[in-house]
Amino acid sequence: MEKTGTTRTRNRRGEGGRLREEIIQAAIDLLDETGDERNLTLRSIARQAGIAAPSIYKHFPDQPAIMLAVVQSAFGELNASLRAADAGDDPRRRLESVCHAYLKFAQTHPERYRTMFGGLWVPTLGEGTSVTADDLGALGVESFDILTRVLVDCAAAGRSTSQDPATDAVALWLGLHGLAHQRAVTAAFPWPADIEHRLVAALAHLS
Repeated sequence: MEKTGTTRTRNRRGEGGRLREEIIQAAIDLLDETGDERNLTLRSIARQAGIAAPSIYKHFPDQPAIMLAVVQSAFGELNASLRAADAGDDPRRRLESVCHAYLKFAQTHPERYRTMFGGLWVPTLGEGTSVTADDLGALGVESFDILTRVLVDCAAAGRSTSQDPATDAVALWLGLHGLAHQRAVTAAFPWPADIEHRLVAALAHLS
């Protein structure tokens, strides 16, 4: 059921950027509340933001553009969490901390994570949509770069036996994503208490 938005006070001249951010936040709130990106229509987002639907077109050409902004915002949050976790002098602890931060983000924001990585939001590219292949290709680049960098540092410090950290970082991300996804969709699986540690140690070749 769509949430009924409140009437919004009109922005003063020069405050259009604030309205754009409010539209994005309204879409994020709807996603968190409903757990389904299909509920994020222009009409429902406008209602959530307390504005008339035509007002959206001053800031976004179509619904996929809003969804792209929502996903970009979510990646921004994830990147900030990973950067904060990538601290300290011990490369192994940094790697483990970054991996834990990744899994914690997925657990804390399941609706956003599913939209980011679950294949639920896959816009049709080409004529009729404002989202481009370059837009999609840029998503997640910083997150993966952080994961790759900490694994490279582990290998350089002798804390990992990886001979190809760039490739092993792909395997590590796939493992983290698989664990995050299964934790979200499996209601009663007896996960080993140290499964996160085992997964990271094995895929990162920690010594």
